[in-house]
Amino acid sequence: MNSQELKKKIENREGGYLFYGLTPPKKSTDNEKIQGIAQKQMDRLKGLDVDGLILYDIQDESSRNNNPRPFPYMSTWEPDEYANTYLKDLDVPKIIYKSVGKFTESSLKKWLIANQDKIDLTVFVGAPSKDQQVNLSLQDAYRIKRESASTIKMGGVTIPERHFVKGDEHTRLSNKIANGCSFFISQCVYNLDNAKDMLSDYYFYTKENNIKPMPIIFTLTPIGSLKTLEFTKWLGIDIQRWLENELKVSPDILNASIGICKYIANDLIGFAKEKNMPIGFNIESVAIRKAEIDASIELVKSIKEMMK
Repeated sequence: MNSQELKKKIENREGGYLFYGLTPPKKSTDNEKIQGIAQKQMDRLKGLDVDGLILYDIQDESSRNNNPRPFPYMSTWEPDEYANTYLKDLDVPKIIYKSVGKFTESSLKKWLIANQDKIDLTVFVGAPSKDQQVNLSLQDAYRIKRESASTIKMGGVTIPERHFVKGDEHTRLSNKIANGCSFFISQCVYNLDNAKDMLSDYYFYTKENNIKPMPIIFTLTPIGSLKTLEFTKWLGIDIQRWLENELKVSPDILNASIGICKYIANDLIGFAKEKNMPIGFNIESVAIRKAEIDASIELVKSIKEMMK
C-alpha cells in the first residue's frame, strides 16, 4: 500500500490496518552503526506486508512516575530525520510521531511547512504529565497545524487506561477529531477489557451523534523479559495481576506474551466486526534483543492472517 492509498483508506474511515512501530536509534550511536541498524530494519520490513511504519518520538516520561525508570532514558534521533536520512529506500508509508512540547510556535510552523512533501502522516503527542514544563500544549499545536494549512495528515493518541480512570476517552477523541485528527493509535494494550470499554463507548457515542467513527489502531507489544514487563508497567500500561503472575512464572515469557497479544487481537477483531468499527493493529518492536524483534515479526504475520 502506498501513502496515497493509505491516506484514502483513512479518509474513507475504513478498517483493517497493520502497522509496525519502531524507536529510532540513540543519538549517541555513531553513523556507521546507524546505517547497519537501518539496513537490518529495512531488510526485516521488506519481507513484511505492512501498511505503514510508525516511528516514535521518545520523551523523558519520569515526570509522570516517581518510581525509578527500569531502563535509563536516552535521547534518540528525531523520527523524521531518521526516516528521511536512513530509511529512504523503504517503500512503505511512514507515520511520524512528534512530541509537540519541545517546539515553539514558529519552529512548529516551519516544521509543518518544510515537511509536507517529505512526511506521509504524523501523530502529535502532548506532554507525559501536567507537571512537565513545555513550550507548547497539544491544543496549541493543533491550532498551529490548522493555521499553517499544512497538508500532512494528522492522527492522535488514545489511551484505554485513561478511559478506565476517567471514562471520557470517547469525548477526547471527538475533541481531537474537531482539531484535525483523522485516525488514532493506542498506547500498548494488555488489558482487553479497557480496550473494549473504550471502543464500546466510542461506538455508542458515534451512533448517538450520527457520525462515522474514525479508525483506531491498537498497539500490541511482545514482552520478552521481567525487566521489559517492569518497564511496560512503569509506562502506565495496565497489566492485570493474574496476567502479570502468569507471565512471571512462565518458563517462556516471550511466547506467553505473544499468545496474549494474539488473543487480544482476535477478540478485538470480532468485537469491532460486530459493530462495524474501523480498527487495525500496530505491532511495536521497542526491544533490542533479537528474540523479541523476531517475535514481533512473527506476531505481524499471525495478525495478518487473523485480519483476513
